[in-house]
Amino acid sequence: MKSRRESAVVVMDGINSKPVFGKYGAKESYPCLIRLFLDMKSLCCNPISASIDGLPAVSRALRAVWPEIIIQRCIVHIQRQGLMWCRAKPKRTDAKKLRKIFLKITNIKTKEDEQEFKKLVVAWEDRYGYKIENSKETGWVFSDLKRARSMLLKAICNAFHYIENENIPKTTNSAEGCFSRLKGLIKDHRGIKGKRREYLFKWFIITRK
Repeated sequence: MKSRRESAVVVMDGINSKPVFGKYGAKESYPCLIRLFLDMKSLCCNPISASIDGLPAVSRALRAVWPEIIIQRCIVHIQRQGLMWCRAKPKRTDAKKLRKIFLKITNIKTKEDEQEFKKLVVAWEDRYGYKIENSKETGWVFSDLKRARSMLLKAICNAFHYIENENIPKTTNSAEGCFSRLKGLIKDHRGIKGKRREYLFKWFIITRK
């Protein structure tokens, strides 16, 4: 959770969708996350996997503290970001076809689905990837298409761990739901300042464990 004046980090249990750890004032920066994860580890909290939205600092910090952890990229975030960069009604053929690929990612349920999806990505990359990578073209539309391609290629290796382990959440929806309720609570108590707001945050986390 972030705002102009405050921030907080909450770690959710992927099975029961309850918060297991939270820190008021923490930020999603690598040094802050390292300290937070080390605090978790000191309490004998050793997660097997982590479902994240794709922020590089988060995955780097997780692997620094727990080298064997499985990183699951939120497929909704992959789809949402990819569709935004491809545009709602792209005019380019490469962007149109890539957009169709992003639309399929949230429907992947089996290993067969995963293999078929990856074949589509490989076929698209063979047809358009090299040209996009080496093109001297500029402009917002093309730059966003390059971002969409790069993001998908980096994310795909960590997009489908949930297929092999049903206890790994494929989205960060539960965390976003938690933050939505937390923001609503803070809005209802917007007159509370300083330490009292931190106590409100701690109360929220404790009562939902």
